[in-house]
Amino acid sequence: MSLKHKKIVVTGASGFIGSHLVEQLVTHGARVRAFIHYHSRGDRDLLELLDEAILREVEIITGDLQDQEAVRSALKDREIVFHLGALVAIPYSYLQPLSFVQTNILGTTHVLNAALACGIERLIHTSTSEVYGTAQYSPIDEKHPLVAQSPYAASKIAADKLAESYYLSFGLPVATIRPFNTYGPRQSARAVIPTIITQALSQDVMRLGATFPQRDFTYISDTIDGFLRIAECDQALGQVVNLGSGQAVSITEVVTRVGALLGRSLPISSEPNRLRPVHSEVGLLVADNHKAAALCGWRPTISLEEGLRKTLDWIARHLSLYQAERYHF
Repeated sequence: MSLKHKKIVVTGASGFIGSHLVEQLVTHGARVRAFIHYHSRGDRDLLELLDEAILREVEIITGDLQDQEAVRSALKDREIVFHLGALVAIPYSYLQPLSFVQTNILGTTHVLNAALACGIERLIHTSTSEVYGTAQYSPIDEKHPLVAQSPYAASKIAADKLAESYYLSFGLPVATIRPFNTYGPRQSARAVIPTIITQALSQDVMRLGATFPQRDFTYISDTIDGFLRIAECDQALGQVVNLGSGQAVSITEVVTRVGALLGRSLPISSEPNRLRPVHSEVGLLVADNHKAAALCGWRPTISLEEGLRKTLDWIARHLSLYQAERYHF
């Protein structure tokens, strides 16, 4: 299947990964509708940072995943759905778990039901590596047990299983993508790499939470390439597919590498309010990406050093968009 000229809707289109996906879909010649969450500011979040030439090709509609009629309206007359819409802030899920149930589980159910009703040809559902919890073996393949170490992870496990059930029960053509820690330009300071970079550019001490966790950091262009390849791959239907670099890097090492790019040492201060609750911190996430390679020929191409440099350069040019002194959760 080719995505060129396809009528596509992207939920969560104004988010970090969503905005990059919209950009690349337009570049590939798709007819894109962006479904974004309504808010009273009236702006289009990260879509505002796209070139006007790209935005002119995008139909933007607002709504809420919790509103089944709004979701059905968004999917009407579409052929392919990329479902990225979700609440993703892990620390916030400890405070307001019901919000994650309503958006990530109920909202996904509305997308699945609308996809059935609208006769969608293909639905790409977005998962997260957080559903694995701390690695019980490494690297993590798609058969690894699912462990909910946060309410966010629990809501995504439920959403993933709903997607699986609609494939098995109703024949809905679903493929589930499980990205590991994607990073790059436009990412908010809620994520650790922009947090480190914005602090490094504006203050002397890195104020962070736990620094021992090891993560599989994947640059945004590689993740988006995976979305496009899997969407075009018939063999991916009914499958869960990891997208990750296959390399584990600690938060401390990321700080060291960012410091090296800036030519200085970056001392770290641990702040208790940035720590996850006891027993909930995921210690190790590293992907086994062989399935993605076998199904659709996907392999990451951007090294961590190159990706960090690209991200650092972008954030340095857009530092006014960030508040380094504030903890974003």
